Amino acid sequence: MTTARPKLRRLSHHVIDLIAAGEVVERPAAALKELVENAIDSGSNRLNVALLGGGTQRIEVSDNGCGMTPDDLLLAVERHCTSKLNDEALILISTLGFRGEALPSIGASARLSLISRTPDSDTAWQIRVEGGVITPPAPVAGPVGTRAIVEDIFFATPARRKFLKSPRVESNHAEAVMRRLALAAPHCAICFTLDERTIFDLPPQTPLERAQAILGETDALCELDETRNDMRLTGFICGPACTRATAAGQFLLVNNRPVTDPVLRTAIRVAYRPVIEPGRQPVVALHLRLPFDRLDVNVHPAKTELRFADEADVRALMIGGLQRALGHGAGQGGQKIRFSPSRSNIRYPARDSAPEDALPSATPERPLAGARMGPRPDLPQGGFAEQFAGFTPSARQIASPNASPVAPPAADHPLGAPVAQVLDTYIIAVAEDGNLILVDQHAAHERLTHERLLAQHAEGRIRAQRLLLPEVVDLTAGQAHALLTHAGALGELGLEVEAFGGSSVLLRTMPALLQGGDGAALLRDLAEELAEDPDLTPGDSGAFERRLDAIVSRMACHGSIRAGRRLQPEEMSALLRQMEQTPRAGTCSHGRPTWLKLSRAELEKLFGRIR
Repeated sequence: MTTARPKLRRLSHHVIDLIAAGEVVERPAAALKELVENAIDSGSNRLNVALLGGGTQRIEVSDNGCGMTPDDLLLAVERHCTSKLNDEALILISTLGFRGEALPSIGASARLSLISRTPDSDTAWQIRVEGGVITPPAPVAGPVGTRAIVEDIFFATPARRKFLKSPRVESNHAEAVMRRLALAAPHCAICFTLDERTIFDLPPQTPLERAQAILGETDALCELDETRNDMRLTGFICGPACTRATAAGQFLLVNNRPVTDPVLRTAIRVAYRPVIEPGRQPVVALHLRLPFDRLDVNVHPAKTELRFADEADVRALMIGGLQRALGHGAGQGGQKIRFSPSRSNIRYPARDSAPEDALPSATPERPLAGARMGPRPDLPQGGFAEQFAGFTPSARQIASPNASPVAPPAADHPLGAPVAQVLDTYIIAVAEDGNLILVDQHAAHERLTHERLLAQHAEGRIRAQRLLLPEVVDLTAGQAHALLTHAGALGELGLEVEAFGGSSVLLRTMPALLQGGDGAALLRDLAEELAEDPDLTPGDSGAFERRLDAIVSRMACHGSIRAGRRLQPEEMSALLRQMEQTPRAGTCSHGRPTWLKLSRAELEKLFGRIR
């Protein structure tokens, strides 16, 4: 039995348009994006955008741009006709649109109406396209600019229409598109409504004002401006404690084009990974500028993905620039830690149940349960405070009925002056502007220890101290093997280990910074992490180096002062001053906040004085 040979045929223009529509206009938000990009490219400085039913019923975009003549309107709804592309090599593309596919694709699957008027015309002209059928231009009344109306999207392609989500979901996609485009055009006033409800109405703004409006942050933004070779990265980022559950708070522009490029998103994730909790996403608004010949924007009809000529160079600029911006000490760089409940499920070392240098946790003469103010003559004068020598208190003092004199907050001390310790865990301080600062002493000291360990490692080797009595640590066979496999690398971190028969190992040295820490517990934790890491193989020093920050993080956690350790006033002050000078001190090694700030307005809201 022979099968008839299939016959080749040329598809009709209508079918071609429907196929193209499936790529260019995958949902109402995609049609909205194309219309608003056309409006921005027209030179307008005022946009009005309105949607009904998430865009499934109606999309309307009005601008005051250059407008179109009747002949322009006829060409605009014809495939691959555009006024924006003067470079046939597809390199010098400075506009948002350039493919000439959007309007004919929308007109092929929906009811499209364009009303446009040029500044030198006495009347506006209207053209209609319904399911690919064009109605010639006719004169109508209308202002200078263009008004695009899309109704009954996908009525001509029922198969696509039935895959649309609910109006609420489609509205969320449309709002995300509008926020990205609003950020790309801060010079343009934009009013955006959904189902007659105003989502935002923004005047022309500076880049900072627009970023604050779109990100919803007014006082937590840190400015970024970095250059590398002939590339420049600018924008605004939030500190590590201002995070979200999804990447919806990340806005990326490349040469003024909103993109969702995976290379850039990965760079953001890598830069923030050491300072935020796992599973959380940073909040950023970044603009990358580079020569047109170093990227390809013609990757996908949606024009949101790019190809870079040198991805490694772009990643280096992104990661390096973000890490430098995040390298401020605590309280600096415009990074405000929000007062919000912790979502962390990280395991931390237990509280000190009975610190050697502390009194019992309850004493009858305390004015407040769990709060301690004033001098502690029962505590030794050495120890923790010796790590932070060199801070001189100011002449002016703050006093309370039960407190010894404390240095007042100064302009260069954003974390303020300590006034009390609560629950032998949290330091209360008052900033120069009167705001209340709360500091988690273990989380803060953990970050300080982490950064000092990394600094010593960068100098060549972490200074180690030999134990008077080496510790024998019993492990599983797999854990012991993992430790001994990387014994050389661990030695550079100040941990000298050797086999001790069976599955036991001998710990001979500890980093000097971790003096007094529980070496056995630290070794068990490290052994467990190394044994369970599938990327670590014997002899692979590169993989171990990539894990360095996480390993040092674990070491810092074991070597830091615990919750439950009582501190003297000078120790608390020294801790705050060192936090202000230490990079990434806004969060601990696990990404948990080290400090919280409560303004007067926030305190009054908590007490119901502001509603």
